[in-house]
Amino acid sequence: MKRKDLEKKLSSFGWWFHRHGGSHDRWTNGEDFESVPRHTEIDERLAKKIVRTAKENPPKKEKK
Repeated sequence: MKRKDLEKKLSSFGWWFHRHGGSHDRWTNGEDFESVPRHTEIDERLAKKIVRTAKENPPKKEKK
């Protein structure tokens, strides 16, 4: 899956970009965090795991 597509899906579930890490970007829902690798192509199994986590954990509080 393309990173841009994964980021769009995370946004559609109410998650937002939190910060850059060493080789990953951190996304949050206000309480939980997910690390998204900064590759153009992300392994399909990893992408499905990240999407499943975002789907099961809606935003906890408003984006700052």
